Amino acid sequence: MNITDYGFVPGSESGPGIPGRVTAVHKERYEVVCEYGETGARLKAGTYYGGSADFPTVGDFVMLRYVPDGDSLILSTLPRRTFFSRRDPDRGRGEQAVAANFDDVFLLQSLNEDFNLRRLERYLTLAWQSGATPVIVLTKADLAEDYSGYLAAVGQVAPGVAVHLVSTKTGFGLEALQSCFRPGRTAVFLGSSGVGKSSLVNALAGEEIMSVGLIRADDGKGRHTTTHRQLLRLPGGAIIIDTPGMRELGMWAVSEGLEEAFPDVERFLGRCRFRDCTHTAEPGCAIRAALEEGELSQVRWDSYRSLQGEAKYAEDRASLRRRKEQWSKGVAKSRKQRNRET
Repeated sequence: MNITDYGFVPGSESGPGIPGRVTAVHKERYEVVCEYGETGARLKAGTYYGGSADFPTVGDFVMLRYVPDGDSLILSTLPRRTFFSRRDPDRGRGEQAVAANFDDVFLLQSLNEDFNLRRLERYLTLAWQSGATPVIVLTKADLAEDYSGYLAAVGQVAPGVAVHLVSTKTGFGLEALQSCFRPGRTAVFLGSSGVGKSSLVNALAGEEIMSVGLIRADDGKGRHTTTHRQLLRLPGGAIIIDTPGMRELGMWAVSEGLEEAFPDVERFLGRCRFRDCTHTAEPGCAIRAALEEGELSQVRWDSYRSLQGEAKYAEDRASLRRRKEQWSKGVAKSRKQRNRET
């Protein structure tokens, strides 16, 4: 197997072992593809649990000690081109890696009860922060008689971002979308449960490579047919990272993403009379003036402030945790030193 078919660039190897790419993560066990094919793998404990190396996620390129008849050993994680993360929904704090080394982020929303502009703003912010290019895909176009309202609404929150309307049921829009996927290029799919990610992957592949779940009639939501993140190579050579439907998508370190996702807000920031303007009651506030004159939407401003506050909270919690960890390590080191002296 040629690892370059999975997006690897020869010459980017570092350290011992052979290069591989992580295709799935199952708690402490990984699936990796390398020159010998697919293999199960575990982490080198001293590197990851005793050091500061980035734990691999789906899409990561790693250096691997291949074991033919058992689990191979992941020796190191190679530097990432792009990276998508969120606040860990299980622990309520800390960062959870979602995917790495992708070129495009396809944000899926269906034209039923799933359609939600505030969620789309959240997805866009994290997509821009990752360093990749966002693409919006409105699925289940067969459910809508008129698309103009949806397209106008999306255009207001995602100016300049490519938008595709598709229906896997009728085939509408699939040919145009297919042109976005090219050999060796990696795309990550993001969307809530029941939005049609698995159906779309099957349609792009031209065969059923993923199971498809049913949609509840009462609320238009579906079950998690994708239970873990996984990397798939389509017959044409394009690579897709599919993700489970995310009930929570907490902000994490998104300063650049906010600038890209909210250009209508950003153009007024820094234009206030006072540098430390809180945009509440100060004279000469450019934001308040824009709101009063209708140049800036109140809904967009509220959404921006909400995401900004959420990201700041996550950052402060992470900073506090790092200080506590450093303090604990310092205490442990002092105790060891005193024990040696006595």
